[in-house]
Amino acid sequence: MHGSRIAAIGHYQPARVLTNEDLADMVDTSDEWIRTRVGIHTRHIAGPDEPVDELAAHAAAKALAAAGLGPADIDLVLVATSTAIDRSPNTAARVAARLGIPGPAAMDINVVCAGFTHALATADHTIRAGAATRALVIGAEKMTDVADWSDRSTCVLVGDGAGAAVVEACAPEQEPGIGPVLWGSVPEMGHTVRIEGTPPRFAQEGQSVYRWATTRLPAIARQACERTGIAPEDLAGLVLHQANLRIIEPLAEKIGAVNAVIARDVTESGNTSAASIPLALSKLVEQGALPTGAPVLLFGFGGNLSYAGQVIHCP
Repeated sequence: MHGSRIAAIGHYQPARVLTNEDLADMVDTSDEWIRTRVGIHTRHIAGPDEPVDELAAHAAAKALAAAGLGPADIDLVLVATSTAIDRSPNTAARVAARLGIPGPAAMDINVVCAGFTHALATADHTIRAGAATRALVIGAEKMTDVADWSDRSTCVLVGDGAGAAVVEACAPEQEPGIGPVLWGSVPEMGHTVRIEGTPPRFAQEGQSVYRWATTRLPAIARQACERTGIAPEDLAGLVLHQANLRIIEPLAEKIGAVNAVIARDVTESGNTSAASIPLALSKLVEQGALPTGAPVLLFGFGGNLSYAGQVIHCP
């Protein structure tokens, strides 16, 4: 009942890098066109023998190692993903099997680009309720499996990868390290971001998403800060869903996080959907860009149109 905290974080990306020049050989586009419109330079691409659960397990193993824990210390596995091909066993169960985690509750959460922040809140609530003591919370996507490689407006966006956090109960004397979540959706606009069909394909109405993200979301993100009792200007870090640099930069400015380190991992990783926030946070931690314990706003948004955000203490 004393809250939870992120004890450690880790990430994983496939070895293959797809550049803008590579894409220009595949579809009618150019490096200048892509950089100007979305700010992406490169993205990582998983091979046909690298399923989503493998990406997730690599990131989770790194987070466990960083926390100094073993598989038997975990009793809950949550995987945020919208690109797993199989329905059962779910991705969380397959990750648990890969890592040798004995008998955890194992669930997938599909809230697309806001999946990780939804899963993080779910882990926090579960631990607060006493139903778990230590969780692996993972965002993992293989967006290239659902890309339409003939659509230059979307195929230039996507990349593959995973990020994972170990979330554990706080001691009674510790301040909670995960703040209250602010979450919701605009279901009547869910058609603006889609992964539909057989085979499933990613499509979106880019201008509608841009207007929604840059006009509606700043106030919601500020409210997430208010729920933790912190002003945006006191944030040390801001990790938004890495959708598009043209969305991230105006959104960050309107939130008012003037002193924060702003994650811009989209430039080298592309849009990795539910993986983007833990992937970007893990890189900032690895680089020493954020001090341990510093307040960081995580804010996911996108498909459904869903959003979820909370202030955390940096691991």
